[in-house]
Amino acid sequence: MTELQVQQTTAHCLNVQEMPFWHEKAIAWGQADTPHTRNDISLHLKRLRNFLQQLLSEISSVKVLCHLATDEEDGAAVALMRHFGVPTKEYHLKVLKKMVTRIQESIGNGRCSSKGCSCGSIWAASEACVPLITCPEASPLIDALLQQQMSCIREGLSENFLDALHSAYSRCDLLLDEQAVVSLWYQSLPSLEEAVLNLLESATTAGSTPNQVEDRVSKSLLPKACAQHCSVFLVVNDIFRTVLKQTETNERVKNVFQTFTKCFFMELSRLQPQTSASLKAFFPQSPPSLLIPLFTMPSEMPQESLKNHLMWVSSSLQRLTEEEEDEEDSDSSNMRGNHKVFEAWFLLVQCGYWVQVVVQLLVTSGPEDCGPLLWLLTFYHHPTNRWHHRASQLVQAKAAWDHLYSLFSIVAHPLPADHLQSFISLLAPKPQQPSLAPSLTLNLLVNFATFGQLPQSISAEITQKVVHQSGLQDEAARVLSSLRLGLNDRGSFANDRVHLRIEELHNTIKNKCKPDGRSQTDT
Repeated sequence: MTELQVQQTTAHCLNVQEMPFWHEKAIAWGQADTPHTRNDISLHLKRLRNFLQQLLSEISSVKVLCHLATDEEDGAAVALMRHFGVPTKEYHLKVLKKMVTRIQESIGNGRCSSKGCSCGSIWAASEACVPLITCPEASPLIDALLQQQMSCIREGLSENFLDALHSAYSRCDLLLDEQAVVSLWYQSLPSLEEAVLNLLESATTAGSTPNQVEDRVSKSLLPKACAQHCSVFLVVNDIFRTVLKQTETNERVKNVFQTFTKCFFMELSRLQPQTSASLKAFFPQSPPSLLIPLFTMPSEMPQESLKNHLMWVSSSLQRLTEEEEDEEDSDSSNMRGNHKVFEAWFLLVQCGYWVQVVVQLLVTSGPEDCGPLLWLLTFYHHPTNRWHHRASQLVQAKAAWDHLYSLFSIVAHPLPADHLQSFISLLAPKPQQPSLAPSLTLNLLVNFATFGQLPQSISAEITQKVVHQSGLQDEAARVLSSLRLGLNDRGSFANDRVHLRIEELHNTIKNKCKPDGRSQTDT
């Protein structure tokens, strides 16, 4: 094929918006033979001829690209190549590159305005590019199409093109740079959904530690895509919302959401203020009054203000739950209150660093002011009030705190057996009454052992006895790893005492809780 023919195949841009118009005309002309119909045909004949020529040109272009992509032989072309002594493969590559360049230039020069729209040519170019998806020579064109700014709602990239890209990328048959991947997710919902589900699956695999989750999420491009495109974040967050409703008590899932939100805000901070959406745009379903308080990092506030801040958050959430219960009592079919409480809890889960501060403050709080903090911690672990169990679970949480407060306030040795056994019994499931989440009690235990005033050896002994008798070695190791990671994020490891105590507890849980002395969980 000569260069002139290549130019001819890209000279016209098919206006795909005219397709429905000519389809309706064809139906009308075929159904009646009247003077009016014949007059209408004569009026539109020239315009129809031009449209059909453009359509033929587009079909020819697709055929040429398919031919070049598959290296199929053509008699006339082979004879011409032999005459000039040009190898077949070299000929195909040159013509293919020429066509790719021409199409790329045509979409790059296109503009969308009131007089003319290039979106039809973008659709046609993407459709013609389908057979070239895995062709290295077509990479510049694929990148150009993906990153084309669509300012017109009438047209965009063809579904065939996006589906082919998604399939090839999923099979690892196609390499895309970072921005091209982000653009693919922005324009292809199936590709975005698959990426989110793959991340969730890999990050919640049994045995995954908080450090491994952090590594996987931070290496993913999804937080970056969410920061650049609010619509991408809304889709990702909706998937998270659906998963969380089905796995309310899964701490691994919560950990993924917390890590993802942290990485998302890091990417958002790298953008220019004028290019990023508002918090309300990213979280339209969350209670507006809680957005700023929860997304303010603890390190951004004076230490002496943290307790009052969390007291306010606790009281705000209590008001929401009371409103929900009042609405349920007055109208059992009204789900609005339940939706508000779930969204508030979802926000609290994403801002899990505040929950860690709650537990740490409970170590230094007295009986007179621990109530609101315990309510907030219990709400985090037991957000729904199925059969009015929240009150019962709050009683159990207060009992767990009372036992730990007594254990870590008494330097006497041996350890008070009554308090120790009573605390361990709270970790055992109870057949006919709601059990307290083990992660709640273990979180309290690990924080009392880390930040309490007992000697390090006694704190380690208490932890060892509880974890060994309850059989919750893996869960305790995960809680400790999350604590260590959270403190590292907040810059709290400047305190050597805290660092040493965490290392001692880590060794206790790993090496002393197994009868054979082997490590059970690599944290």
